[in-house]
Amino acid sequence: MMTTVRMQRANRGAHFRAYRLHGANPTQLDPFMGIDHAWMSEPTFPPHPHAGFSAVTYLFLDSETGIANRDSNGNRTLIQPGGLHWTAAGRGVVHEENPAVLGSTTHLLQIFVNLPRERQNDTPFALTLAPQDVPVVTQPGVKVRVPLGSFEGVHSPLKPPTEVTLLDISLEAGAELDLTVPAGKRAFLMPIYGSAALDGEGFGLDDLGAPILPPADEAATHKLIGGADGAKVAVFIGEPLRQPVLSNGPMAFASQEHLIAAAAAYQRGEMGRL
Repeated sequence: MMTTVRMQRANRGAHFRAYRLHGANPTQLDPFMGIDHAWMSEPTFPPHPHAGFSAVTYLFLDSETGIANRDSNGNRTLIQPGGLHWTAAGRGVVHEENPAVLGSTTHLLQIFVNLPRERQNDTPFALTLAPQDVPVVTQPGVKVRVPLGSFEGVHSPLKPPTEVTLLDISLEAGAELDLTVPAGKRAFLMPIYGSAALDGEGFGLDDLGAPILPPADEAATHKLIGGADGAKVAVFIGEPLRQPVLSNGPMAFASQEHLIAAAAAYQRGEMGRL
């Protein structure tokens, strides 16, 4: 049965605003841990650690500039509008992201994806997908970018450590799209702008609604329809990991022992510095 979760507005100074989707408990979005749909035009967050999960940044095509990403492993990446960068933090890494041109606005998704328990202490690494390498599916009145996972037989070339799907869907007014969720996988939708309806139930930024489809025993196809002014919708699909989530904020592990060890390693400087 579909449920709807409310997003929360969040601002950090005059140069960062976001809609945040974080489940009431760790199982609600599993294998995702939370999503920030944000606009940023100045440096907002100083260098910070992550461990035990992946931090993924996707830039929408309407971003005025890219994101300069760097981490304590020595990776330096310019994430261009329409591109995606995946940081698998593993046992721990320090990273920072800022607009490439200060004062210009980036429009992005910051996606936190859990790592399978057996990979949470792996060596951290990064994956990058350029805008021109993102597959696109077009249908009447509909455009679907596929930065992660697959849609209608089209597959993203990126192979991340947690198998998930991200669809960036643009719908003209009244346009329809069949959205199939495989058996055993959870799906949820975030309105990026405008309003839409899923199986006849409306949702949009005005009401901060985000529909969630729990895992089912069989694959199911759902009808997504653009509202009167059209819509952009982000769709997230993944198979739940069904493992404990113990977090201190920037770090999350399936065991308290590993969480404590990672926090101590960061304090000792073992995750590197920026």
